[in-house]
Amino acid sequence: MQKRNHVSWYKLDNIAKIFPSTINKRDTKVFRFACELKEEVDRGTLQEALEQTLDDFPVYRSVLKRGLFWYYLETSTIKPIVQLETKPPCSPLYHQNKKSLLFEVSYFHNRINLEVFHSLSDGTGALQFLKSLVRYYLIKSHPEVFMNTPVLNDYDASLTQKKDDSFLKYYSENKPNFKIKSGPAYRIRLPRLSESRISVIEGKIPLNNMIQKARDYHVTLTVLVAALFMCAIEKEMAIKDKKYPVKLVVPVNLRKYFYSETVRNFFGLIDISYDFGKADNSLENVMQQIAKTMNEELTIESLTEKMNGSAALEHNIFARSVPLFLKDIVLHEVDRISEKERTAALSNVGKIDLPLELKPYVDSFDVIASTNVMQICMCSYENNLTITFTSAYNGTDIQKNFFRSLTQMGIPVQITSNNINES
Repeated sequence: MQKRNHVSWYKLDNIAKIFPSTINKRDTKVFRFACELKEEVDRGTLQEALEQTLDDFPVYRSVLKRGLFWYYLETSTIKPIVQLETKPPCSPLYHQNKKSLLFEVSYFHNRINLEVFHSLSDGTGALQFLKSLVRYYLIKSHPEVFMNTPVLNDYDASLTQKKDDSFLKYYSENKPNFKIKSGPAYRIRLPRLSESRISVIEGKIPLNNMIQKARDYHVTLTVLVAALFMCAIEKEMAIKDKKYPVKLVVPVNLRKYFYSETVRNFFGLIDISYDFGKADNSLENVMQQIAKTMNEELTIESLTEKMNGSAALEHNIFARSVPLFLKDIVLHEVDRISEKERTAALSNVGKIDLPLELKPYVDSFDVIASTNVMQICMCSYENNLTITFTSAYNGTDIQKNFFRSLTQMGIPVQITSNNINES
């Protein structure tokens, strides 16, 4: 008798529900982490490491299914196969009419890439998967080194903790926040790249230089980068456009404020803005305004209100009874309107650490995300800070302004790109 496979299913978390309804050809809701090793990647060993990693992260075996009222995750027996990197970064992973896993692992020379559809996981969760993959890969690649030297896993969450819906755990009806949006933002006036492509420009920077510069200004690294990004945008604005503020949307890892070990989504969004038409436009003034906003927004009370506000729709009896095809239409329209209230996005994954025994084999990490506008993603490993722009626009003046401002501060930048610009 043939053994039947056990099928499990999971409700999507609060944030994950949005992504299937709002994907498009350019903004696929896919993000990529990459790890650059100091040696050539072996495909067979990486495949073995991937299969071992999946045993620790069974939720990654899920496919996305359409229900009558909501999307949901269902476990599958699909075996992921490691591929040589051939597709453009952040290509679609979710296809409505095709049963497929929501992540891919590829490689190219020294790089290991992990791409994830956002309904499955956020950056912090995906990073735990990638670190585990790299750990298993290096142990298998160097058995003579690690045979008698066990490499401890610095992420020891249980399977239950990994698949936990932390939005549901911390949701309360007491403090919903239905904050009225503040109005339209400045939209970058550049033609879009053809064929729904995105450009990628990466800058590698000594972390200690950036930390010291932030300390000189008495701000955090995120505030410094956000201010430089806004000022780089302002240099390309026409005077008539300065009636609109520059607004950045910034994801916040809620695990820093609420205990959670989940590998699924658990993040919130805050908005930071600056009105270049009314204020002193010096870098110091922009940083001061951003720091003030972040101090106000990054509190348990404020984040709880935002979390409850975004989850209120999910818990509303009327909304829950609306068929999925109507939810798709409404969420798509809400997302389209929301886009008018943001200029760009900035995501700081923060410092990535590895067990001490693995560090001699790893050079750097980087992260990028699909976008319909422009986005900075940044992370650091050892003394390497990687700041990467993804952009839907045909033009690189904003990126040039940003990196030039760093070099003018005396901070060296090593730049690479996917060379996609058309003019």
